[in-house]
Amino acid sequence: MLRFGTDGVRGLANVELTPELVLALGRAAARVLASPQVSDRRFIVGRDTRLSGPLLQAALSAGLVSEGVDVTDVGVLATPGVAYLSAERAAPAAVISASHNPFWDNGVKFFSAGGSKLPDSVEDALEAELEVLLSHPYAASPSQPSKAGGPTAAVHSLVGRMETDADALERYERHMLAALEGRRLQGLRVALDCANGAAFASAPAVFERAGAELVAVLGSEPNGTNINENCGSTDPGQLARAVVAQGADLGLAFDGDADRVIAVDASGNVVDGDRLLALFATDLAGRSLLSGGTVVVTVMTNLGFHQAMRAAGVKVETVGVGDRNVLEALDSHGWALGGEQSGHIVFRSLATTGDGVLSGLLLADLITRQGARLEDMAAGALQRCPQVLRNVAVADRDGLDEAEAVWGEVRKVEAELGGGGRVLLRPSGTEPLVRVMVEAPSQVEAEAAVERIVAALHATLGAPGHA
Repeated sequence: MLRFGTDGVRGLANVELTPELVLALGRAAARVLASPQVSDRRFIVGRDTRLSGPLLQAALSAGLVSEGVDVTDVGVLATPGVAYLSAERAAPAAVISASHNPFWDNGVKFFSAGGSKLPDSVEDALEAELEVLLSHPYAASPSQPSKAGGPTAAVHSLVGRMETDADALERYERHMLAALEGRRLQGLRVALDCANGAAFASAPAVFERAGAELVAVLGSEPNGTNINENCGSTDPGQLARAVVAQGADLGLAFDGDADRVIAVDASGNVVDGDRLLALFATDLAGRSLLSGGTVVVTVMTNLGFHQAMRAAGVKVETVGVGDRNVLEALDSHGWALGGEQSGHIVFRSLATTGDGVLSGLLLADLITRQGARLEDMAAGALQRCPQVLRNVAVADRDGLDEAEAVWGEVRKVEAELGGGGRVLLRPSGTEPLVRVMVEAPSQVEAEAAVERIVAALHATLGAPGHA
């Protein structure tokens, strides 16, 4: 049975995520997210550049129109671009993407009308509706019962319609440029890595229109199989080399669906989401634009960030992993800024989700306004606590909660670290992995602690391929 993770559903395209399954998911989404009581039953659907994207987008759209929902196909578009159009048209939306995963994976993530990610209760309703449809394809929806003896699917003129939106990309680009409030990036030399993903066209166009000088554009020739391959936010090495070789002031690497960004300074140093968020938080606070004087982060955020924010007089709210959790906290309290170490950064007054290109544009604007080097700004933003992250493949990921030997080892490590570090274990919501994070007073201590926990994981839950 398909299950929602931290960011929609993902799986091996055409094996775990089959067109038959995605068609049924489209039908379920039509029933749950595009209520028959709404006069304009419309769904916006976009995708990234994966080979399987058109296949699964067609399947999802077929499911939607079979339930009487009109579909606006916006083609290849960044996830935040689809979310923006969802808000603009007050219509639910879906993106066919597996974000930073390799090309053979794919996924579906949904937005409710208005561009917000789905709460757990709505995802549960989607799963329940999907289960009914997979077991009984012609079953009526509880919210849309058929007339006695009549068909359960839309028939005659009630079948949904398909259309394209040729202006979608242009409207999204104008929205991003408006965030600069008329300021220009004149004189700033920028290198981009678009991960051969959804931002391959929009990111260079936006930075050029903003006045930046693009000295290198990498990852801008998608072929369906090279998305995230040795490029993008998960592998910024090529970008770092290009920044140094071309004398760029700033490098920006996006992931496959462009909802996150990692920066590179002029010396080739990688600047992760924690440092970027620290820069944005202190800048907004200094301009009295940080609502509630608070920034929202996740449990993965480095201890050094918390220390830096205390020194700057900025409050920090910590939530679970995932930009959906960040958004829920922002919306609950009316706060303005939140994000993750991975580069998901949410400017709530400008977007309903993390937006890598928008965040990169605002970083370029910050550098230009302050007339400083990113290298100096990032170094002064926080003193990073040594941190080691490890993705550990195990035979039985679902057994983590009951793995007392693992948690016993974690408690021993935490006791030895005292207040100078911490340990975090969690199963991945999108991949068959357990993620291990250790922070410690030194890199050596952090690495040694991770090795102990990895050994405990393999001894208790089994190494990959073993029971």
